[in-house]
Amino acid sequence: MRKKLVAGNWKMHGSLRQNARLLDALVAGAGGMRCDIAVFVPCPYLAQAQRVLSGTPVAWGGQSVSEHDAGAFTGEVSAAMLGDFGCRYVLVGHSERRTLYGEGDDAIARKFAAARRVGLVPVLCVGETLAERRDGQTEAVVSRQLQAVVDHVGSAGLVGAVVAYEPVWAIGTGVTATPGEAQAVHAAIRARVALADAALAADLRIVYGGSVKPQNAAELFAQADIDGGLIGGAALVAGDFLAICQAASKLGTD
Repeated sequence: MRKKLVAGNWKMHGSLRQNARLLDALVAGAGGMRCDIAVFVPCPYLAQAQRVLSGTPVAWGGQSVSEHDAGAFTGEVSAAMLGDFGCRYVLVGHSERRTLYGEGDDAIARKFAAARRVGLVPVLCVGETLAERRDGQTEAVVSRQLQAVVDHVGSAGLVGAVVAYEPVWAIGTGVTATPGEAQAVHAAIRARVALADAALAADLRIVYGGSVKPQNAAELFAQADIDGGLIGGAALVAGDFLAICQAASKLGTD
């Protein structure tokens, strides 16, 4: 039974004062939700998230992680460091890390492995650009991105992990894949994993990230292979984020 996951990615937004209001509102509204909830906050605010969210239904995580466990890598943050701040999750391979910072499939696979080594739950982001979609390359691109991780950690490395399908053309644009379009890619990802391990594929949580809003969340989450959402802009508005969580909560588990 796959429990829905709604995770908010704050990206490079926030301040101590803004965060306090948002986190307090999330804690106040999250009680009784029948879904998992998490927020990915900028690294300087992990201590604040840990202080406010400890003992609540809301988990927290890092937005990226180094592939290295330690060493002379100025500016990097290791998986163990994230663990020191109580992180449960970490984003790996977000489209902005791929496009803006040149993180390739191999580097992302190593980051995924680094997260697994210390017990973090990696949320592996995969997705195609608009040009790749227009060329009919969606499934090939997503399969390649997923396979790079499997080649590095094996199929067993996906156990307990999360895959987030985030079409690059739908992130921050206000354009959302239709529920049918999103479902088709989610089903393809699950089928790809099933080739190696059918039981793993059945349990794997695959969430959608691409301009999820309160207005479209319920229809997206009702699709057979969409197990929640990775939320961007709406995660910065407590009422919107909680409304999306409520849409997932009403669906409960499969």
